[in-house]
Amino acid sequence: MASHRLGVAVFVLVATAILAAESEPNQVESEQLQDVGGSPDAVFSDAEGGFKTGDGASETVPGQAETPPHPVETGQADSAGRRVSIEVGSDRVEEPVADEELENLQAEFDLQDAPQQSEPVPIPRDHFAEELVIRPLLSGDMYTSFQFRTRWDTDQHRGEKVSHYRLFPKSLGQVISKFSVRELHISFTQGFWRTAQWGQPLLSAPPGAELWVWFQDSVADVDGAWRELTSVLSGIFCASLNFIDSTNTVQPSASFKPMGLGNVTEQRFLRYAVLPREIVCTENLTPWKKLLPCESQAGLAVLLKSEKLFHSSYHSQAVHIRPVCKDSACRETSWELSQTLGIVFDLHASGQSKREWSLFKMFSRTLTEPCPLASSSKVYVDVTDNPLGDELFDLSPAVSLQTQAVVLGDRRTFTVYDLLTPEPYGPTRSLNILLKWRQQVSVDMQRPVLHTERYVSGYGLQTGEINTLLYNSHPFRAFPVLLMETVPWYLRLYIHTLTVQSKGKENKPSYIHYLPSKDRQRPHLLEMLVQLPPHSVTKVTVQFERALLKWTEYTPDPNHGFYVSSSVVSAMVPSVVAMDTNSTEGRPLFTTLFHSTEESSYFMRVYSEPLLVNLPTPDFSMPYNVICLTCTVVAVGYGSLYNLLTRTFQVEEPSGGLTKRLANVIRRLRGVPLL
Repeated sequence: MASHRLGVAVFVLVATAILAAESEPNQVESEQLQDVGGSPDAVFSDAEGGFKTGDGASETVPGQAETPPHPVETGQADSAGRRVSIEVGSDRVEEPVADEELENLQAEFDLQDAPQQSEPVPIPRDHFAEELVIRPLLSGDMYTSFQFRTRWDTDQHRGEKVSHYRLFPKSLGQVISKFSVRELHISFTQGFWRTAQWGQPLLSAPPGAELWVWFQDSVADVDGAWRELTSVLSGIFCASLNFIDSTNTVQPSASFKPMGLGNVTEQRFLRYAVLPREIVCTENLTPWKKLLPCESQAGLAVLLKSEKLFHSSYHSQAVHIRPVCKDSACRETSWELSQTLGIVFDLHASGQSKREWSLFKMFSRTLTEPCPLASSSKVYVDVTDNPLGDELFDLSPAVSLQTQAVVLGDRRTFTVYDLLTPEPYGPTRSLNILLKWRQQVSVDMQRPVLHTERYVSGYGLQTGEINTLLYNSHPFRAFPVLLMETVPWYLRLYIHTLTVQSKGKENKPSYIHYLPSKDRQRPHLLEMLVQLPPHSVTKVTVQFERALLKWTEYTPDPNHGFYVSSSVVSAMVPSVVAMDTNSTEGRPLFTTLFHSTEESSYFMRVYSEPLLVNLPTPDFSMPYNVICLTCTVVAVGYGSLYNLLTRTFQVEEPSGGLTKRLANVIRRLRGVPLL
């Protein structure tokens, strides 16, 4: 009842204003409503929701709701609690009410006068972190590795529809949703990682373009989804991924497993392809940087200057998408996007006379601020080979924060620059990390535990042999490796010539999976599990025969040769931490009884060099010569014959010339008849 009375009071105010505007537009009149018989029903109409004028006629306000919003109102109750005075604009209504109604009215007024509380700010569902690792190489070069990680707390596999993207790139999110992608790994690499000189990279990749994708088990046509996905990714990264087809796509059986959640064993949902001749340039780097939340405007991405990055010995950029656990209990999943970029700056190619590196010399820029959207922004400098801080090189600016971590089986020490704190920048608000070597000290680099080499042998253009060398430099531990070879169909393998030798003896593989090729349809796929003895070199050889292609299947530069993608070696490699069995100083004696620690082994994938093979190539200049000779013969022979057949000949009497006239003059003088 109380709310109804308040609503009717509002109607009174609105109706009064309308009537006053109709009679005198420039004057607003107010009318006093009188109490009739002490009953509120005599004034307010409960059924109509309107008001009664002085003559008792009931009118309603057009378009007015039954319970309109309340304007600013004040209410007072007398000491007896029996009458209430309601002020609405300039009008005042007094009427008796019950005690309960009075309490309800007072509570409603207090609720309206109370300040409105703001809604809680929603917690963001995505997070972004960035880091840069700087590692001096013993060869004098400098290795830098960028990593930008975006984690998105959503699960599209369960049918969760997403229409708003904050930090996660919308283009990649739509790709995951449309093609039902479980994992996506793509890399573009220019140059070859020299493992024997530089050690192991933080993340290895083959030269050219590499793409391997795990699809959801709900995908019915995997090949069709693969073709469409490569075309879409070709447009996103401005690359030649549309050249991936069935002739260079394989389905590995054991070499590639999911890197995220879900131990999928259905290999039919996996596709792998490599374009070893793909050239990486600025056109690939620009869309890669646009996937970052801050692009190249702030944070570590400001260092990514194209003219400096591509003036290096090695350049590799990659994108990895996988599902990960949202929390430790793994009750929910999240999408993790990792964008990595590895660069090796050559000491001699940079034109430096002395060994001195800095951010400005490498990238022509310095760091001034982190990405404002990043929850973590750090720079790590590897100082493992400089234990005392000033033995080999000086690091400036100096910070006190250091950390240790086991990276690729080796315990490393890093100096940490936290860009979210003002300490690294100093008074200039600019961070330019400088590494200056005191003297040229030769340090023997520890040979990598596992690395591989590959080459082609043989002579002539009919047959040949592919040789793959697998090195195990561990002094006392043998471990198995999984070798995968992908060979184009135009190199016809003789699988019966496959041999595996270690230390001059035959080493029989414990597992072999071979899928023969089909001409112009699919390549060869060879996978084998080989046990590498300690401190040994294992040689894998297989012979092949070169096929003769159709003249339309040759590249524009056939004499350059044809590329064969790198071989892939996957293994659980023994840790370097457990290799030192002689050093006991500073360690408990019981730790030397066992050759394994908590980091006894780690997963590692290495790639060999791509092969460049010459095929029987016809002399493509011969058609040119034949065409020139044929055209010359046709032009000369047919042209002369045509000229003779179409020319019109006329017989003309010879007219007397000067000689004839002179002769007639002489004959006339002599009296001889003229000619």
